[in-house]
Amino acid sequence: MLVVAIDGTSLDVPDDPATRARLGKGSNQYTAASGYPQVLLVVLVACGTRAIIDAVFGPRSGGETGYGQRLARSLRAGMIVLLDRGFSSNAFLEKAAGTGAELLARLTASRKPPVLRRLPDGSFLSRLGTLQVRIIECEITIATAAGRHTGVYRLATTLLDPRRHPAFELVKLYHERWGAT
Repeated sequence: MLVVAIDGTSLDVPDDPATRARLGKGSNQYTAASGYPQVLLVVLVACGTRAIIDAVFGPRSGGETGYGQRLARSLRAGMIVLLDRGFSSNAFLEKAAGTGAELLARLTASRKPPVLRRLPDGSFLSRLGTLQVRIIECEITIATAAGRHTGVYRLATTLLDPRRHPAFELVKLYHERWGAT
């Protein structure tokens, strides 16, 4: 399978009256408007080569998942899409899975999907909306220049067969998302 990821980032753009009128300016807890206007860029990228397959952008108010929905046009069978927790809503996952692509998505910490059946590798079958998924719970350590952080992560995948797609291999695969963007 072609391993791809969807992710977003904000980019500063020139601060002129026309751009400001279209995009506005950023704000924070100290001021109503600050910094340069920004555009939100959301990309579908091949993890191995970092080649951009598709991209959409616009005002930050459009939100990552709003722009990410438009990237579904470039998903297809033969891909596995790595998604961060911001893209794990039922509606987004159902739309992405509807393209024939396989999914491996991190769920938010508060999301506790029902256990429908335990599998031999420790994962379990569940349902997110109308989508049948396999849930893998794992402990992941993230190391950066700022230090190390370890937490329990919950991954949802449409790859339901634990023999063909062992949980440990999918956890290792999910790490590729961080190297893609």
